[in-house]
Parts: sequence; C-alpha cells; structure tokens
Amino acid sequence: MIELLDDLDRWHAAGRRVALARVVDIDGSGPRLPGAAMAVSEDGEVAGSVSGGCVEGAVVTEALELLRTGERRVVSFGYGDDDAFAVGLTCGGTVHLFLEPLPAPSPESTSTDTGGADRALYVALADALRGQRPAVLATVIEGPRRGAKLLLEPGEPVIGTLGDADLDRVVGRDALGELDTGTNVVRHYGEHGEARETAVSVFIESFAPPPRLLVFGAVDFTKALVRVAKVLGYHVTVCDAREVFATSRRFPQADEVVVDWPHRLVERVQAEGPALGPRDAVCVLTHDHKFDIPAIQAVLATDVGYLGAMGSRRTHAERVDRLHAEGVTDEALARLMAPIGLDIGGRTPEETAVAICAEMIAVRTGRTAPNLRDSAGPIH
Repeated sequence: MIELLDDLDRWHAAGRRVALARVVDIDGSGPRLPGAAMAVSEDGEVAGSVSGGCVEGAVVTEALELLRTGERRVVSFGYGDDDAFAVGLTCGGTVHLFLEPLPAPSPESTSTDTGGADRALYVALADALRGQRPAVLATVIEGPRRGAKLLLEPGEPVIGTLGDADLDRVVGRDALGELDTGTNVVRHYGEHGEARETAVSVFIESFAPPPRLLVFGAVDFTKALVRVAKVLGYHVTVCDAREVFATSRRFPQADEVVVDWPHRLVERVQAEGPALGPRDAVCVLTHDHKFDIPAIQAVLATDVGYLGAMGSRRTHAERVDRLHAEGVTDEALARLMAPIGLDIGGRTPEETAVAICAEMIAVRTGRTAPNLRDSAGPIH
C-alpha cells in the first residue's frame, strides 16, 4: 500500500475517483500474496499490482465498473475459470480480490467518497504507513456492512467500526495478534463476533515495520549478509564492540552501525522498544566466546524469531559447554541455529549470506530444510 500513496495523492489532487483492489486470499499457488494492492483511477491509470501482470487487465475492467456502480465486492480468478485462463492466470491457483472505492482524503475533493469517517481512517492509515508505525486494518469483505473498517495502532484509539461493538472488540483483539506476526488473513465470525460462524468475513491486513536483523560482529561475512538481508527488506543493524571495525564506511548498506557490546545492545532494544519479535532475526558472526556467550544469553531471553551463530563444529561444541555452565538449558538452546545457515555448499561470503538468509526464511515459515546444525558435513 505504501507504494501507492504518491499516486493516490496525485489522483485525488486532480479530483479523480479511485478504486482499490487488494488480494485478500489465494487458493493453491498465487502470483502475489494477500495484501498485494492495485489502484485504478477513473481514467484507467494503474498503480501497483495484484498478480504480476496475469490479471491486471481484467482487474482494470472490474475497477472501472465498480466506480460506475459503487458496489464493493470480492472477485476471483482461478486456473479453471475461462475468464482467468483468458487473462493469463496459469499458476494453478485462485486469487480472490476485494474491490472498493477509495475515499478522498478531503471533503473538498470531487471524488466520490463514503463520508468523514472513511476519510479520517484513510488519512490515519496513510500517516501510519509514511511514519513506518505498526498498524492493522480490518475490512468486512462479506456480510452486513461490507466495506466497513477498523484501524488499530498499538496504544492508540481505535478508528472506525464494523457496525457492532462486540464484533469490533473480537476482531480488534485478533487483528492485534496478526500484527504481532505481520500476517494478512481472512477470518470468519458471527454478526456479533461469535466464533465458528461465517456470517461475516473480515480481511485483516497487517502493516508492520520492516523486520529487524541484528548482526553481531563486524567481520568479512557481515558485509555480504547486510546486502542480502536488505534485498529481503530487513532493517539491518551491525554491532561490534571494536570501534575500528564497526564503521559506516565498512558497512554502507547497514541502517545502523553500533559500537557496543552485543548483549548491551539487546538489553537496550528490549528496554527501550520495540522489543525483538517473531519476525526479527539475530546473527552472531563473531565466533569469539567473550562476545558470543553474553549475546546469545541475552537474545534467548527475547521472543526473536531466528537466532543463528557462526563457527566451526568444534567452536560451537565449546560454545554449548560455556552456555551450559552459565545455566542455559538444552530446551533454550534448541532455538539456536549453529553452525549457522542451510547446507547448500556455500563457500564465499556471498554464498554463505544466501545460506543464512534462506535459513531465516525457513525458520520463519516453519519449513524443514537441510540445516548445517542438523547435518554432519563440511560447513562454510
């Protein structure tokens, strides 16, 4: 959505009406995940994508029809549908889109909007996106009050309503839970928020800040890891207590370079917030016990989603003995991926960085993969 904001502002300033299409669900394989968005102006100009080119032409037709009728609706394209095949959706799955008119941000605009409440919600959402603040949007896509919305930012008043106080309460709770993991999902409820009922379908869309990667150790592998992680969208911090190595000149693509002991950085992040969560990752590349042991102990006390540590199998065996001596249990150590990375035969720093990031993805998605930790062959 954030990639659409400049175009939306331009269209609204010109008084153009706008339709928004969002992927809310997919069955089987789909070219774009839920949350992918595409906006269409009344004169057929397009911003964003919902399928990487497969169904965009058909979506433009649907969007222009929506602007004519004002009827919000879910439209679907699947491999078995003649229309979908004609527009090129041949990935084997079905993509479900929710189309709706987008309210103009100001009442002076000539665009068709749905009132002051929707305008206030749109402005608040755009402000949160531009400020990279965590927010979650719940939209009724099927059932009474289709198109009704609820916008939540942690610690801020709720904006909007789904039309029922109990439904607002239940969906708000679930939405904040989805925000914690950064996921987008369709949930089903009764008209008053009852569980295991299907009268109301709500698309919950998380707008979470970029996941964070803390890299401990300003070593040769770090520069390659920073580059690959930035491609994946991570906010990357490099931390090392050695001032001569931890410099922005050595790691120009890092978002932050911190000169401090790694465990103190973790303690500061946890105290000052936002705390490390399931979408975040920590990579310990120092393979030096005086850095590694306190850093790993500090990270194991957080809810970070991925923790990996570099070093040979002998180095890691010694590391485990030292962690045991500090009172760290085997249950806690089960979270530690060491030696770090997938077993893809990586040798160069760049190949090793790919192996590490691939393991971070596999751990986050719950997929099994050939981890170096669980194999016995040579490592990078």
